[in-house]
Amino acid sequence: MKRVAVNQETEKELFFHNYARLPIAVTHGEGGWLVSDDGTRYLDMIAGIGVNALGYGDKRLVDAISSQAAKLIHVSNLFMMEPQFELAAKLLSLSGLSKVFFANSGTEAIEAAIKIARKWAAQGGDEEKKEVLSLSNCFHGRTYGALSLTAKAKYSDGFDPLLPGTGMIAFNDIADLEAKVSGKTAAVFIEVVQGEGGIHHISQPFIDRLKELREQYNFLIVADDIQAGCGRTGTFFSYTQVNADPDLVCLAKPLGGGLPLSAVIGSEKVANVLTYGNHGTTFGGNPVACAAGVAMIKAIEEDNLMEHALEIGSFINDEVQKLAAKHLQILEIRQYGLMVGITVDKEAKPYVVKALEKHVILNATSVNVIRLLPPLTISREEAQHCITVLDEIFTEEAATAEQSC
Repeated sequence: MKRVAVNQETEKELFFHNYARLPIAVTHGEGGWLVSDDGTRYLDMIAGIGVNALGYGDKRLVDAISSQAAKLIHVSNLFMMEPQFELAAKLLSLSGLSKVFFANSGTEAIEAAIKIARKWAAQGGDEEKKEVLSLSNCFHGRTYGALSLTAKAKYSDGFDPLLPGTGMIAFNDIADLEAKVSGKTAAVFIEVVQGEGGIHHISQPFIDRLKELREQYNFLIVADDIQAGCGRTGTFFSYTQVNADPDLVCLAKPLGGGLPLSAVIGSEKVANVLTYGNHGTTFGGNPVACAAGVAMIKAIEEDNLMEHALEIGSFINDEVQKLAAKHLQILEIRQYGLMVGITVDKEAKPYVVKALEKHVILNATSVNVIRLLPPLTISREEAQHCITVLDEIFTEEAATAEQSC
């Protein structure tokens, strides 16, 4: 078979043009670094968009995947599988909730949660209790239900009509929350830390009022912990930091250690909503992905990576604050563990390009936010290297602007 060239020209020939891929072809990773086909090493400060919590090449993860793949790669959910049972038991122990459903991706977890919410509401006998609400500036996924809950028009333009019976509450706006929820509300979806939305944290007063209104109107609270979960913000679930007490929790991204895996975890309130044939998946809860998930959680606990995320995240915050005192381009930093957003005074994508030239991989979101989602294993020295590169970029930009005046 003829070897296919891995470059931008071939990419245009082979694929739909829906990804703005970086101009590097990676061959492997080592710890917190990616290596391209020409041997160049890049410090990865986005970790596969929050997926690679353990970085690259963690032996425990590789061994778990290899061992399980040698035994059983797939048999479907017609059978019982030990890795799936072990991971489910661990998630229930960590969350204190009652039941688990495994899928393949974050957006599939959101779709399952929407279905569970509406079926739960239907069981109450109220024909009008179908409304599913989310918060402005949110991101829940790209399939139709998840897209209908996602706030930004750039993701939904041209895909109308979306799922009916959905709506939006202004983020952290208690008055709007009170105006929007009612007896027709089946569920409210929240992100405790909005990742795609630019690293914004939900307020405690908003959560407290949401829980009071849940008691009044009897709806479900669904916590989307797809990006902020699995230890990234310093606790395994970000919702515990505001005592959100959700009825459903959606996990994905790092859950499978880099393999496709997501989970919906439900409270006793919804434990009996799904019955045989209501919902399913061919690949969800794949035994190899679940074995990887078990190894990933064990590594987070054994290596104290949640505490490490708080420590290194705080270090990054302090160092970027020092940069902000030097560089007028930096307007604000928002940091929760190893979710970091640096707001700049212009579009952020050019900074991503400049960093790549200096062999550091960054991400831009919400137009003017530089987003950092490094592996939870990142060292202080690696974090400092990223800060140094940012300092160089801002300094060079200021010098260029001064020369042009």
